[in-house]
Amino acid sequence: MVITLDRPFNGRCPELLSDLRALVATWDETQPVERLISQVSQLISNRDRDSRTTDAMFRRTRMTAIRHQKGSIEKIGKWYYVRFRRSVPGRKKPKKERERICPIEGPGSLSETRRRLEAQRIVDASGVNDAYFCQKTVRNVRAAETFRERGDAWLKEVAERKRKPVAPSTLQKWESTLDNWLYPTLGTLPLSQVNNATVKPLVSKMAKVLKPGTIQDRIGVIKSVVASAVNTEGEQLYPRKWNHDFMDVPVVVDRDINAPCFNSEIVSGLARWKDCRARTLFILCAASGLRIGEVLGLDLAKNVSADFRTLRIEQKAFRGEIQERLKTESSYREIDLDPRVAAILKHFAAGRTTGLLFRTRTGKPLRPEEILRTHLHPALRMLGYKNPVTGDHKAGTHAFRRFRETHLGKVEGLPRGIRLFWMGHAEESMTDHYNKIKEDRGARKEWAERCGVGFDLPSRGQIVPISRRAREDKLIA
Repeated sequence: MVITLDRPFNGRCPELLSDLRALVATWDETQPVERLISQVSQLISNRDRDSRTTDAMFRRTRMTAIRHQKGSIEKIGKWYYVRFRRSVPGRKKPKKERERICPIEGPGSLSETRRRLEAQRIVDASGVNDAYFCQKTVRNVRAAETFRERGDAWLKEVAERKRKPVAPSTLQKWESTLDNWLYPTLGTLPLSQVNNATVKPLVSKMAKVLKPGTIQDRIGVIKSVVASAVNTEGEQLYPRKWNHDFMDVPVVVDRDINAPCFNSEIVSGLARWKDCRARTLFILCAASGLRIGEVLGLDLAKNVSADFRTLRIEQKAFRGEIQERLKTESSYREIDLDPRVAAILKHFAAGRTTGLLFRTRTGKPLRPEEILRTHLHPALRMLGYKNPVTGDHKAGTHAFRRFRETHLGKVEGLPRGIRLFWMGHAEESMTDHYNKIKEDRGARKEWAERCGVGFDLPSRGQIVPISRRAREDKLIA
């Protein structure tokens, strides 16, 4: 039997709970349950006979419907604020309060996910969530936790943990997965009931609209949420043996993965694109193998050497903001460029020594989606490019990285340590760990020149293709 007091604390609640605990501790389970209920009712009636506080504990009111406050984020002036409500003794309606989170822009501003987490931290620190539930069972069994409740707690835990911290982009991806796919189906289920049988219908639903790789990512989130529920000794409360065959999880087929790689002809055409900024960005991506966020996060003062031959990767751009956390630990590295590419970058910088290399008119980072929509996809259409998987002309900027990795693989004699270092890939063996050739900058620069770029670099005045049908060309301004 379970006795649950799902009501806010008040001034007399602690004393009442002590009496209830004593009553339950001395109760003989062989006696009729009705007798215990009668004794509990009598105890409550005797203690609060002249008060309405006890009735409020067992009567659902407007305030008791609020189980856990997350707060409401809003803009006021130049700041983000979080609004929440506080229960005040003797006051019928809750008191509305607000606390400042961060500036809307400039130093101290936070991303959307970070703002939400900081807002939750502020609300929790205010104490409004401390005393909303008082649950006690006769056998001291913890109340059931739903998948939604554990999912929210899991997101908060992975965002604040010090071991293997998670990037904001990954947090946003997981949050979107929970809100759009997992919560609508599994959100109200007790965590103990989330298993192969209950997840199987969701897999069937996702298989109609999602690709196999995406489905496996969604299932990975389910596994992590369930596994995150642990006891005081750190052991899983609901250990699972997940069966992909039973759930009929689609298998990822390599040939169906949309991972295009440009060839030298396409990259040579992109290197002659009419827009100077986009053209320079295409050349750098193909000649360095940098991820698009790493390229857009390059700061002339901090990340680019005076001769533009070496790039120091220490930050990235994500959704118009600079973040100092990269994808992996191996991503913190230096890239050595071909002298011809360095000359192109130096000419593009036009004497600037501070600020981002690629930036908007206001000095902020460019957004990858703008580059795709405005420049890369139109250029690929004009060049007659066809994606071998999707059949259309579209491809992402990661195709430049695959092109660079493919080109380096063809260079005879290139030390494996330099190749892994340039690409930001993790060392796979103890031999890779002991190999310190990546620390020899002179050797790296020599090999950067010997490797080349694998495509034709443009010169000033070279023509740019306008259409794959029309043979008329246009001079670069």
